[in-house]
Amino acid sequence: MLANLDWPAFLLAMFVVELTPGPNMGWLAALSAQKGRAAGFMAVAGITLGLAAQLLAAATGVSALLAESPVLYETLRWAGIAFMVFLAWEAWRDDGSAAPGRGEPLAGFKRGLIANILNPKALVFYIVVVGQFADSARGSLWIQILVLGALHLLAALAVHSFIVLAGARLGKPLERWRSSVTTRAGFAIVLLALTAWIAVTSARQ
Repeated sequence: MLANLDWPAFLLAMFVVELTPGPNMGWLAALSAQKGRAAGFMAVAGITLGLAAQLLAAATGVSALLAESPVLYETLRWAGIAFMVFLAWEAWRDDGSAAPGRGEPLAGFKRGLIANILNPKALVFYIVVVGQFADSARGSLWIQILVLGALHLLAALAVHSFIVLAGARLGKPLERWRSSVTTRAGFAIVLLALTAWIAVTSARQ
């Protein structure tokens, strides 16, 4: 079914999108540096599940409906932006009064899941990038989208796992400063910068 696909072009597009700095990358690095690998990998699981939900929506045509409706798309886009602002506020508010190991174990998972279900960049990726490589002449479009999207999920999982490991490695030297105003402000500013990037790049022309 996908024998005639332009694989070099698809793989290049997939990795360029995945390696472009975005909300998942910045948040995972910050979370893993503050809380460690276990929290980071829980967040990766949530992110992956959220992306899988976007993929299923694209395969069943729900994403196409959202993409064609300016009101629905903008609602999703601004909900995602608002959630990123909330994450920045949480990063600033974390003054170290609770030990890194405490707190709700599923907090990172839930945030990763919600952020990616509300992520307009994922919606655009599955419609524009994955969709343009699917061809009805090669068979069922929804199967093609599922297969190509699954490859993207594997690439995203690999990239996000690497970010968690790198962030956790930096966590030890950062731990002494994690409760300082400078550290908390730095994480919050990074998240707000990523939020601004999402707002600009996901806006329809």
